[in-house]
Amino acid sequence: MLTRLFSRFTLALGILALPLSGHAGQAHVAVAANFLAPMKQLAPLFEQSSGHTLVVSSGSTGKFYAQIKNGAPFDVLLAADDETPARLMREGDAVRTQPYAIGKLALWSADPGKIDGTDSVLRSGAYTRLAIANPKLAPYGAAAMQVLDKLGLTDAVKDKSVIGENIGQTYQFVASGNAEIGFVALSQITLDGKLTGGSAWQVPASFYAPIRQDAALLKRGADNPAAQALLDFLKKPQAQAVIRSYGYDL
Repeated sequence: MLTRLFSRFTLALGILALPLSGHAGQAHVAVAANFLAPMKQLAPLFEQSSGHTLVVSSGSTGKFYAQIKNGAPFDVLLAADDETPARLMREGDAVRTQPYAIGKLALWSADPGKIDGTDSVLRSGAYTRLAIANPKLAPYGAAAMQVLDKLGLTDAVKDKSVIGENIGQTYQFVASGNAEIGFVALSQITLDGKLTGGSAWQVPASFYAPIRQDAALLKRGADNPAAQALLDFLKKPQAQAVIRSYGYDL
């Protein structure tokens, strides 16, 4: 009798547990390279709070756009601009967009004495290589070109420029010493308002168009609870505190 009751109780617990495990899902997320560092911190917080898991890929927004158009299995795009998500919406490849950050641009060197907090190293030409993300693929690269245009230095830097496929590769050019200076995302070189190494000039926001970064819930993720939960999570105070800590505005 006791054995029979115990078996029924165990079966009941198993039935109750099924819906809970059924809610857990997985989302494939394409993350603009500038946002990879905060995403590495956000992902475990999201997974812990939601029970869902994330598969994260990092690269340039322009390249992700091309991959999505060619059927890449992404559920969410965290872009480095707001134009690409809007375009995906217009073209029927996304079902929802929302802003999640406003990026900032910096000129950075791994050498602590190279940049004095101003644009003087650019104006003087006292460098051999300047790293810039591909402006056709990376919004931070487009912003860098706007800065050079404003300073009247576009022609002067042509022979010294090395082009990164995305802002992550651009950062690596500078970090490795293959370029003495480079335009990178502020989020790549600061944490909690402090420079993590090297020397930098935070480019005034008036020197380039605002880097408004939007997230897109893609058509493939429209019915994926994990994808929808991620976009909701990015609005929460816990997530926004992490985003701000990397120098983004909201």
